[in-house]
Amino acid sequence: MKGPLHVQDLEVRVEFHSFSIQEDDDLKVPIPYPDNSEYRVFLKSFPMRLDFGSAGHTHTASLRAEIWEHQPDADSQPKWDEVAYADIETITGRLGIWENGRTPDVINLGAPGVWTVRATARGRESVRQLAIDVGPVKGVEQWLLQFWPLET
Repeated sequence: MKGPLHVQDLEVRVEFHSFSIQEDDDLKVPIPYPDNSEYRVFLKSFPMRLDFGSAGHTHTASLRAEIWEHQPDADSQPKWDEVAYADIETITGRLGIWENGRTPDVINLGAPGVWTVRATARGRESVRQLAIDVGPVKGVEQWLLQFWPLET
């Protein structure tokens, strides 16, 4: 299988154990982040929004977003601490990233529609312990979000 169509490597400042991605046109999101966000839930889906729960309270996580034409093979991926799937609708084809407010970064999916995402993370136990013992750390928790169009 060919590789991803597009890859973005980003950093996300996690606060209160969470961050979110949502439709880039914020006015179209029925329940904007952080409304109804749940503490430490790995992946929670809302209309046009996905919340991600981190193992560390406050830190900077690495985030790789991959855009695929079709669902990528999960067997070729390294081992992850957590894996979850969800669908997200976008009318612009872009997803804004939310930490403690919106960031300037946008995940460009390339087209509007409903997209499936496989969310994976590793370094969770390490970031949990380091957040307690050391304080904010950078790049310990690593996220991979793989997007592909929902196949109907």
